[in-house]
Amino acid sequence: MNPIKKIRVLVVDDSAVVRRMISDALSQDPEILVVGTACDPYVARDMILELEPDVLTLDIEMPRMDGLTFLKILQEHRPMPVIIVSSLTAAGSKIALRALELGAVDVVAKQNSAWNIGSLRDQLAYRVRVPPAPGSRCSSPPSRPTARRKAALASIFRRVNYWSWALRPAARRPLKMF
Repeated sequence: MNPIKKIRVLVVDDSAVVRRMISDALSQDPEILVVGTACDPYVARDMILELEPDVLTLDIEMPRMDGLTFLKILQEHRPMPVIIVSSLTAAGSKIALRALELGAVDVVAKQNSAWNIGSLRDQLAYRVRVPPAPGSRCSSPPSRPTARRKAALASIFRRVNYWSWALRPAARRPLKMF
């Protein structure tokens, strides 16, 4: 008998609680394997290259680089199905539409109140299992990254480091209020 190939998922969110909640929800599905979690796009980039997930869940608001910028870079250099899970992506919002334009296959809005875990589990598991629509950017399975693609992705991240100035000791200056 052939074992069922599980869908490998990487969860990217800056909140440890949300990462755990999404991971636990997806892990309950027998067809899904959560291969890792990342707290920001830079950690996610390294984990994508190392773990080679099939699907990514991505938050919009994160430190060091926002989710939309990461989505754009990711779809240019290693196209893969991405499901946006964010409190900023209410149905029909500009951010949700922008995420879909950039290549996200679906958008799930986080609830402002306590999440209904059963509903979240069912929504995310369904969206991870359902293949992208024909004609979308990710309609075919992603190819495994070559050494050239890995180097290109690493160089892009070095150039597109929006908030790195805040992390460098030389750039830290006392904040002037007036």
